[in-house]
Amino acid sequence: MQKIFIAGCGYIGGRVARLYRDLGAEVTCMLRSPELASTLSGEGFSTVACSLDNAAGIPPLDTAGSVLHYLVPPPGGGITDTRARNFITSLYLVPKPSKIIYISATSVYSEVAGGVVNEQSATEPCSAMGKRRLDAEAAFLQFGAATGTPVVILRVSGIYGPGRLPLMQISQGQALLKEEESGPSNRIHADDLAAVCLAAAESAEAREIFNVSDGRPTSMTSYFNACADALKMPRQPQVPLDEARLVMSPLMFSYVSESRVIDNSRMLKRLKVNLRYPDIQTGLASCLPD
Repeated sequence: MQKIFIAGCGYIGGRVARLYRDLGAEVTCMLRSPELASTLSGEGFSTVACSLDNAAGIPPLDTAGSVLHYLVPPPGGGITDTRARNFITSLYLVPKPSKIIYISATSVYSEVAGGVVNEQSATEPCSAMGKRRLDAEAAFLQFGAATGTPVVILRVSGIYGPGRLPLMQISQGQALLKEEESGPSNRIHADDLAAVCLAAAESAEAREIFNVSDGRPTSMTSYFNACADALKMPRQPQVPLDEARLVMSPLMFSYVSESRVIDNSRMLKRLKVNLRYPDIQTGLASCLPD
């Protein structure tokens, strides 16, 4: 029976866990919330509830021979992913997994003003979040080199899906960047991302990197407008870039001030992925109540 260990078993991790369970794998879910751990235990999963913010609080992990998917988000500050580094420190103390899939983000790439980036493009991130993601990539690759454990990196674009649409921003009428000033941004449906995780575990080799997106970029403004239309809610107001800097949260402004087109061709060809939701129109339809 295949052994799977999922660190960070939340919105995407839960999907990955259930796909593996349906294939007959033995799945262990590590997560922060004791309540969610109890829910997953009730579904038949083995669970470990702990925080990665304190290395001393991480119990010995049963990762021996497992395919390990790491989906824990970085902490909120600094340019180092201390959670990933604490987790990796704990891995040195236990038998090693057979493969590690690290879920990174396309924010690791340099700003290219709407240009196309592939897996060989420069990684000099502007945002602190991008720097934390790049730090985690380096830490996992270093562990792989030191222990002989294959490490695969998935650089994921913006995730959307059922229960993951920007309802709060739309309902509050938060400002968007003017469409004519809004560059391309990229997305992937949650169910497609979960399928890519399994495909990478099955087919990818050590140190391979894959961009993960649906390959149909639109501006962030177009995406929010499409969500509002699908939900039959009023569209948000639009403001120019200078005003956006003043009225948007720092995180949202960092999203809209960077723009790139993510080349997903390597994911499609190398992992032989067939996306269920290849564009926003089909993806949003799956997110709405029946």
